[in-house]
Amino acid sequence: MYKAKYLSPMIPSFNIEKTVSFFMDLLEFKIGRDDKTYVILYKDNSTVHILRAGPDIGEMEFYLEVDDIEKVWSNMKDKLNGMKVKEPFNREYGMREIHIIIPETKTLMFIGQEITGKAQ
Repeated sequence: MYKAKYLSPMIPSFNIEKTVSFFMDLLEFKIGRDDKTYVILYKDNSTVHILRAGPDIGEMEFYLEVDDIEKVWSNMKDKLNGMKVKEPFNREYGMREIHIIIPETKTLMFIGQEITGKAQ
């Protein structure tokens, strides 16, 4: 049996600079590698790979689980001009989530935190 260390999404982007800014400005990721057409971002134990999109970009979505969704929302809510976003809301499966379409992609990002105790 092996231990899976990380699962890193690879997101195709029509504008790598804007997509990278989204992760850095709103979610406090840092650049680990930048070859202009391929960027690896990191925060804590998570990485996201951004690559140049082709004409047939596919849709994708991924989930980032956090320990304090209200702190994440507080940090990003004033920086979302022109973005498609659904502010924090409770889901029937016990998670509180934010939904965002990542700029210059067809990628839906879920940011969630497990609802515990009175928060439900």
